[in-house]
Amino acid sequence: MKYFRSILLAFLVGSFLPSLSQELVDKEELIKDLNYLASDELGGRGNGSEGNEKAREFIADRFEGLALTPLQDQYFQPFSFTTRAGSKQGVNVIGCIKGASEKKIIITAHYDHLGIRGDKTFNGADDNASGVAGILAIARYYSINKPNNTLIFIAFDAEEMGLQGARHFVKNLPFKKTEILLNVNLDMVGRDDNNRIFASGGSHYPHLRSVLEKIKEKAPVTLMMGNDQPSDGHNDWTLSSDHGPFHQKGIPFIYFGVEDHPDYHKDTDTADKIKPAFFQSTVTTILQTVDEIDQTIR
Repeated sequence: MKYFRSILLAFLVGSFLPSLSQELVDKEELIKDLNYLASDELGGRGNGSEGNEKAREFIADRFEGLALTPLQDQYFQPFSFTTRAGSKQGVNVIGCIKGASEKKIIITAHYDHLGIRGDKTFNGADDNASGVAGILAIARYYSINKPNNTLIFIAFDAEEMGLQGARHFVKNLPFKKTEILLNVNLDMVGRDDNNRIFASGGSHYPHLRSVLEKIKEKAPVTLMMGNDQPSDGHNDWTLSSDHGPFHQKGIPFIYFGVEDHPDYHKDTDTADKIKPAFFQSTVTTILQTVDEIDQTIR
């Protein structure tokens, strides 16, 4: 009788506890980070703006609080670039978690957005406060669970101005290219009406597709692959975000993102449109992918 009571208790407890995969990501903290990054206080995080500076200070403070080490002397990597309007400045934010191996997985998301235009604030909740909150959640996990490989977390600036932060980093790699296993890039991972997240890059790098196929079986969200071939037309995302410069240098990538929604690049891309459960599930799926790569690819 005692045996059957134990079985019943285990069943009841299991029915009410969230799945282990969901517990990998703290939903409350995830949403809190996104709400701040997409708040009016940051004014859309436009490159060169006060809100952009506040965003990068926030990210650096979170990196420090999670005990990530600066890549070099500081978390900030200033750079300059040229536009039709003249010379501009940007700042990437970079933190590291050292693993047993010198091989590196670079996990990225851009923190800039469109800023204030006229009387409209483009808060950029999904694009890309969601990605930045996502990499902070992944960094939090690995600050407790040490990885095999060294993890480099980068919040890029000036993505909206032509992937400028990523271009600068890739052009000035602070270590050998052969040390990089891949780039995992997050750009718009917070909402999708069909509860799907896309992972692009497997067509270019088949060894990563096999990892994604494995993750697909246990992911807490519908994981789609593709959108990374010329035949996909405007849905070919190979060069669409900060993973593009890595690919152009021959560095493998997986890009996680949702399809464009009606609020893409509009002032209506606000935090209230984010779907917390879906957002937690996408970041959990990305974390599962990073962990599978960290455990199996050398």
